[in-house]
Amino acid sequence: MSATLTVPHSARVRPAGRRGRIACGPVTTTDDSLAADIDACCRLQGEFTLRSGQVSTEYFDKYLFEADPLLLARVAREMVQIVPQDTEMLGGLEMGGIPIVTAISQITGTPALFVRKKAKEYGTAKLAEGPDFTGKRVTLIEDVITTGGAVRDATVALRERGATVEVVCCAIDRSPAGENPLADVGLEIRSVLTKAELDAARSVRRG
Repeated sequence: MSATLTVPHSARVRPAGRRGRIACGPVTTTDDSLAADIDACCRLQGEFTLRSGQVSTEYFDKYLFEADPLLLARVAREMVQIVPQDTEMLGGLEMGGIPIVTAISQITGTPALFVRKKAKEYGTAKLAEGPDFTGKRVTLIEDVITTGGAVRDATVALRERGATVEVVCCAIDRSPAGENPLADVGLEIRSVLTKAELDAARSVRRG
């Protein structure tokens, strides 16, 4: 049996279908040092070639906080607060969303799905590993959203297979402030932290 999930009035929400506007109240994160601790863990200095081909002296390695059991647990506790109450299943996206969805599922008792980038071509040929999600209300779980490409693809694919998908919850929203990059597929974004908060935490740390 899944636990009752509640969303605080002040949750950070980027509504579906209202591109360019955010309905949000005060900061919802109850873990005041979370942004600073994630930034300190994940922001690396050196020489890094980015996906674009550009070279940067700084790189944000999101997998470092997901591989840290204490940070992962703190993130999961915060994300539980923003999962919609009517969620029947949680869908963690390959691969960054999987450790987070597992942690949230353990806290709430809500069944989890592990959503592939594309259905495998052998065996059960599943898109999502786990229980049958046909007719279920699935909330997607992702680590970081920037353009939302993987989330968009998963949303469309799950809907085609009979799931109701209306919300994605992420640990960090790095999309441009005031925009919902997933409004075109009618998906609402809820986040624990934003890029601006991580940048602010870095500035404080640097003094």
